[in-house]
Amino acid sequence: MSDKPRTIPFSDLATADLYIDSIYEGGRRGGSGDDPFNRLLKVSNMGGFRYRGSIHALEMVVLTSNFGDPDWPDELDRETGVFTYFGDNKHPGRLLHETPRGGNEILKRVFEDTHESTESRMRVPPIFLFLNTGNWRDVVFLGLAVPGSADLRPSEDLVAVWKNSGGNRFQNYRARFTVLDIPVVTRNWINDILAGNPHSDNAPGPWTAWAATGTPVPLMAARSVEYRTKAEQLPAEQSGREIISNIHRFFRERPHSFERCAAAITRLMLPDIAALDLTRPSRDGGRDAIGRLRLGTGDGSILVDFAIEAKCYGPTNSVGVREMSRLISRLRHRQFGVMVTTSFVNLQAYQEIKEDQHPIIVISAKDIVELLTKNALGERTAVKAWLEREFPGD
Repeated sequence: MSDKPRTIPFSDLATADLYIDSIYEGGRRGGSGDDPFNRLLKVSNMGGFRYRGSIHALEMVVLTSNFGDPDWPDELDRETGVFTYFGDNKHPGRLLHETPRGGNEILKRVFEDTHESTESRMRVPPIFLFLNTGNWRDVVFLGLAVPGSADLRPSEDLVAVWKNSGGNRFQNYRARFTVLDIPVVTRNWINDILAGNPHSDNAPGPWTAWAATGTPVPLMAARSVEYRTKAEQLPAEQSGREIISNIHRFFRERPHSFERCAAAITRLMLPDIAALDLTRPSRDGGRDAIGRLRLGTGDGSILVDFAIEAKCYGPTNSVGVREMSRLISRLRHRQFGVMVTTSFVNLQAYQEIKEDQHPIIVISAKDIVELLTKNALGERTAVKAWLEREFPGD
C-alpha cells in the first residue's frame, strides 16, 4: 500500500468527495481558471476567504492558508484538532471589519451565531479548511470545522489582536476552530449544501450533533512516532533559518548568556511558570536553570519542579546522548526537564528519552521559531531587537 496521499485530479473535482489530508489538484494552464474551488465547491476563486451566499446569509465558507506567513501564523494542531486562523485585515489602513472580502465580518457573524442560541447556531454554515501546497494551485483538505474550542470560553475563541507595522497600529482577528471527527465529506452532502439544505439527512453525524448541542467532537490524531527527525526539528523556511542563525551568532561568543534566552523561550512554551531561576555557570561551561510550573488555579493548584538545559549549537551540531544524559541525571523524583537548543536532538538521544519514558520536553530550532512567531517575533529584525533589548552583553 502506498504512503502517498490520495490525489484527486482536476477533471474529477465536480463529483469528488472530500477526504481528510487528500490533495485536490488545480489546473495546469497557468490562469485563474486553474483554481480548484469553483469546480469543487462552487465558490469564488479569489482570496483566503471564499463563500457562497451573502455575508448576511452564508451558505458555505472555505478558509485557505499556506501556513507560511510569519506575521499571521495560521496553524492546525493535529493532536487536538484545534485550528488557529487569522482574519484578512493584515495591513494598516483599515478598521477591523472594513476588509475588501469581508472576511473579518464573516468571522464575527459565525462566532456570534455559534454562541447566541441553538437557533442561531443552525445558521452557521459548513466551514471547509484547505492548505495551499505551493504546487500550482493544488490544495489539501484539512477538514470540516466549527467555531470555537472545548477548552476556550466564548470570549476567548475570537479575539482582536493588535499589530504594529511601520509605526502604524491596527487590529486583526485570531480565530480558533475545531476540526470535527469526520474523515470523509460526501458529495451527496455537498450537493445538499449547494441546494440550500445543509442540515439534510446526508449531513455528517458530528456536524448534526454540534448544531444541536454546541459541543464539538474533534478529530484528534496522536503521533504514531513520538521522536522527531532532524528535518522535523529544523525550520524549513529560509526566514526561520535566518532567525535561528541570528540567535546562534548573537550568543556564539558568550554561550553562558544563552541560558537566559532559553529560560525566556521556555516561558513562551510554558506560560504558567511560577518561578524560574538561573544557576551559576558549571565547570563544564554550561549553565542550568531550575523552575516551578503551576498546574491548576487558585488554592487547589500544585507546583511541579523542572530543570532546563540550554545548548546554543549551529545547525550541523546536534544534541547527543551525552548532553541528554547530563540533563536526565539532574532530575529528581517527580521533576521534568526541558532541553532548549538552536539545533536538534539526534535520533539516538531522542529515541532513548522516549523509549525509556524520561519526562523531557525538547524545544528545538523549529520550535523556537514557532514560539517567537506566535509572540510577534516572526521577523529577523524583530528578533534582533528583542535579543539586544532582553539579553545585552554581560
